[in-house]
Amino acid sequence: MSLLVVGLSHRSAPVSILERASLPADTQAKLLQDSLAAEPAAEATVLATCNRIELYADVDKFHAGVAELSTLLAQHSGVGLDELTPYLYVHYEDRAVHHLFSVACGLDSMVVGEGQILGQIKDALALGQDLHTAGRLLNDLFQQALRVGKRAHSETGIDRAGQSLVTFGLEQLAQGTDVDCWARGKRALVIGAGSMSSLAAATLARAGVAEIVIANRTLARAERLAEILTEPGGTGVAARSAEMVAVGDELGRADIVVSCTGATGLVLTGDAVEAAAEGRDEPLHLLDLAMPRDIDAAAHRIPGVRLVDIESLADASADAPMAADVDQVRGLVADEVAAFGAAQRAAHITPTVVALRTMAADVVASEVARLEGRLPGLDDKQRAEITQTVRRVVDKLLHAPTVRVKQLASEPGGAGYADALRTLFDLDPETVASVSRADLNDADVKNRGRV
Repeated sequence: MSLLVVGLSHRSAPVSILERASLPADTQAKLLQDSLAAEPAAEATVLATCNRIELYADVDKFHAGVAELSTLLAQHSGVGLDELTPYLYVHYEDRAVHHLFSVACGLDSMVVGEGQILGQIKDALALGQDLHTAGRLLNDLFQQALRVGKRAHSETGIDRAGQSLVTFGLEQLAQGTDVDCWARGKRALVIGAGSMSSLAAATLARAGVAEIVIANRTLARAERLAEILTEPGGTGVAARSAEMVAVGDELGRADIVVSCTGATGLVLTGDAVEAAAEGRDEPLHLLDLAMPRDIDAAAHRIPGVRLVDIESLADASADAPMAADVDQVRGLVADEVAAFGAAQRAAHITPTVVALRTMAADVVASEVARLEGRLPGLDDKQRAEITQTVRRVVDKLLHAPTVRVKQLASEPGGAGYADALRTLFDLDPETVASVSRADLNDADVKNRGRV
């Protein structure tokens, strides 16, 4: 089995395609279930964010896997396969590992170095675990990706290479003015109460806005976010909740609007924005972080309105200077990919080595039993000494070959050593498979809940 990733992102597809190909949570679950039902895939999980959709799978056939995963992405995203295919990228084995580790470090983000992707990778693994579609390979891969991402942020200056999408968006709205100075005293409306909206609200509160209104379809979530912002020890900002039906009225009173919901249609139409902008003394600043978009793109053309959305953020970040720290992270990723590959190759031979040692133990037990039949007069001490001696001889004979074969198997191209070992010692394939299944079950128990 081999790791395969098929996906599209802001680097490969225009925003118009990404908007149409977005996957709600229930669709993600169905996609994973259908992926496992397809013949080439043994395990799968999906990483879906506002600017990327990637399907990871352990497949036994490369070409069949690419064809099947591409078809499933098209079916579940609602974008025809012919239209979607030109924007898809494919990574296989070590290249797939390299891609995910780079994503985890923020190297592939719209804003280089942003850390929010780690939470999204964590969610992708949790979904695969909850649905039991992520097995040993994907558990190991995504757990390691999280560790690599955390290393990048703690051991390098990758955070200096870019800001979070929220901060970067606010900087674009401020047009060169310090965000804290620009936002101070303004009234803000945040539409949505998810992780991105919560981050936006906290960022605006720290920037010194006078008031934040949280609007959400589930009022209780909006109320909870408002409470967090105003509770003792919090930001100290004046915050309150509002129902979605009141967004039109709140829009007219706001100076800054940040919207990030999971809605499939527009949350703010061009007409609503135009009505809110009419007769204002100060511009209306809109930040749309949703995919698909929450705010009508027509707002770009309305006088007195400044709109920054995912598409304009992509254009702006393309010209952002790359910090020298990026090279350090790239080196870290390369080292981690090599280490992960070596560990996976070494793990591949472990069931064969265990099966070999099991066979040897059975031979020892059989021969000791045969000796007891021929020498019934042996006392317990003699029997134990003979048994221990035979075991030591077998262990010494097997020690060097098994250690060496693990070392060889961890090197590139070392996968064939497991087959050679099975052939040379005529090991029962079912015994090897049973060890693999036991390892997989142990890994599933160990990894569940670790995210």
